[in-house]
Amino acid sequence: MDVTLDQVRELLVASFGVGAQEVGAEVTLAELDVDSLALVEFALMAEKEFGVAIDEEEISKDFTMGDVVSLIERKKALV
Repeated sequence: MDVTLDQVRELLVASFGVGAQEVGAEVTLAELDVDSLALVEFALMAEKEFGVAIDEEEISKDFTMGDVVSLIERKKALV
């Protein structure tokens, strides 16, 4: 989980200007000011980075980073 969290953190920092120190397992996407459009963009970047498709209906602004990591890891296990 830590490796995936680090990769998610890097995506958020590089693409959305989020401070690396802000991205902890319990922080929600909403708390990081990820809006609906950015959420779709993040899902596309995650698909490219992790090789898993994330439908916009599978993820919400209320997800914590832990939730995002769990979703990605579950999907990776199915590939």
